Amino acid sequence: MTNDVLKLGIIGLGIMGERLMRAALAHGATEVVAVWDPAPEAAARLAAITPDLRLSASAAEVIAASAAVYVASPPASHIAHGQAVLAAGRALFLEKPLASDLTAARDFVAAANGMRAAVNFPMASSPAIQQLREWLPGIGAIRRIDITAAFAEWPRGWQKGAASWLSQRAEGGFTREVVSHFLFLTQRLVGPLTLHEARATFPPDDGSEIAIAARLQADMVPVTISGGVGITLADDHNIVRIQGASGAIRLRDWSFAERIAADGTWHPAHDALPNERMRPMTLSRQLDKLAALTRGEPADLASLGEALAVQEIVEGILSA
Repeated sequence: MTNDVLKLGIIGLGIMGERLMRAALAHGATEVVAVWDPAPEAAARLAAITPDLRLSASAAEVIAASAAVYVASPPASHIAHGQAVLAAGRALFLEKPLASDLTAARDFVAAANGMRAAVNFPMASSPAIQQLREWLPGIGAIRRIDITAAFAEWPRGWQKGAASWLSQRAEGGFTREVVSHFLFLTQRLVGPLTLHEARATFPPDDGSEIAIAARLQADMVPVTISGGVGITLADDHNIVRIQGASGAIRLRDWSFAERIAADGTWHPAHDALPNERMRPMTLSRQLDKLAALTRGEPADLASLGEALAVQEIVEGILSA
């Protein structure tokens, strides 16, 4: 390995940790040097991914071995791990949300000002988002954005292993897990958002939300959000529709950039890919940017401030 190779540590080997780890193993300019997860099955999970690493004894051991650390543990542990990473002088790549407590998230962001830290909102590096940006001049000034998110069940089928927290009101729910990505995208397109009205519906127990609706504003651009569980047969179906003065474009199901034709039909970009095929490309770009951040260079990963702004909106919707 050369000095140009990013030495990456991973704290938390759930779905997100595994995804970034697999992307890192295929990246060529990233070396995964240490991984830690307290779950009893973590060692076997790591062995199934690569035979070249053994599970570290602690999060501290991962931090000591790494130049940058990806924290992909459950939200309640994000700040403690993030503080330890930054205190050790390492670059921090944090999974969203910043924390399960909004006040703690605000304090953490204020204390980390100026440090090498970013949050894993992959839309910062998505080829589909790049395509939408290339189309934006053709639709004129943005007049409105409408976000919809629908799920057959929550958590989604592939997330059942994390249901202990993803299905709970305190840390989980599709607004934090999914809608947050589209709020991040919307902020990047039209600027800071203000929440004007929201409604969230919860089951009678302490489960996460089953439906939301919200109305927001970014300068003069209205933004609407609607989402629900049990309203589609698809595991996950989402659309971000961007209406301009002279046309419309949209992001469908995470990775399909589409624009509307004169006859009202939607047409995807010629190189559009389903999300499972686009995701490795997106994460590879995220790793390129993380390497730049680690070297102290500019990188347009999601900042802590952007992630906090998203979390403020998300928690505002859920508390409405």
